Amino acid sequence: MTLDVRAVRPPDAHDLEQAWRDVHSVLAPTPVLPSALAPDALLKLETFQPTGSFKVRGALAALAALPEGERAVTASAGNHGLAMAYAASRVGADATVVVAETASPAKIAKIQAYPVELVQHGTLFDHAERHALSFQGHYVSPYNDPHVIAGQATIGRELDAQADGPLTVVAALGGGGLASGLSLWARERGNVKVVAVESSESRAVSAAVAAERIVAVEIGSTIADGVTGNLEPGSVTPALLSGHAELTAVTDAEIHAAMRWLFTEHGLVVEGAGACGVAAVLAGKVQIEGRLVVVLSGRNITVQNYTEALNS
Repeated sequence: MTLDVRAVRPPDAHDLEQAWRDVHSVLAPTPVLPSALAPDALLKLETFQPTGSFKVRGALAALAALPEGERAVTASAGNHGLAMAYAASRVGADATVVVAETASPAKIAKIQAYPVELVQHGTLFDHAERHALSFQGHYVSPYNDPHVIAGQATIGRELDAQADGPLTVVAALGGGGLASGLSLWARERGNVKVVAVESSESRAVSAAVAAERIVAVEIGSTIADGVTGNLEPGSVTPALLSGHAELTAVTDAEIHAAMRWLFTEHGLVVEGAGACGVAAVLAGKVQIEGRLVVVLSGRNITVQNYTEALNS
């Protein structure tokens, strides 16, 4: 089945301001934790969100902007679907969440706790995304949506009050919603470098930036399931990141090492995707300018996968 390319605009200043109001009418700012990762470094604990992931920000912003009477439809690797389920319960919206049959059982179980329609389809996020795009309703992409991106940018607005001086902000990169939001905020603030970190097994955004168009890439198996998958045709995120963020990638071995480091040094449980930023710093793949801030983007992982990662 061939789907038309959706016309998606990048966020504007109004979107960013409205997202700030919508998100912070529900969520308190997440804390920052001093860390020995680098001199004066901070960890931004999005793992403390009510859904265990930063994705709740974009979901709240998107559903606040949902046309009245519309049903929200989304595809997700797990965390965005959980965020949409939570946000729908807060605003009273109807929602359909499509995930791959291979999505994290920990994330699926949490989505099922909310009164949303959950559909499992295909073996990859790409399959779930294409299936969701065929549904009737208002589609809310986990990354290719102006309100979602604006919601993720609220992390930066919080850092304005939490981290002085020039900053290097490091975060995971999947479809690019988080990194794009941070890049928009960084351009406004003016003294921030954004480093976006992909899994070496899923490099759709960096491939699109290099090619200056969306291209399909091979997706491998990785502990960082939250950042895997190809991009929706016409996605706005590569253009938002090109020239505004440094892109790098980490291996599963480097992610495992970061998960162990976060547990032993800080007692923090962080899923594979959430540990990508720390993995890049520990592996020497980030040139730090000013103060380092690493976004720990999520904690949702099964006990089995987490213990295997710690023991690998």
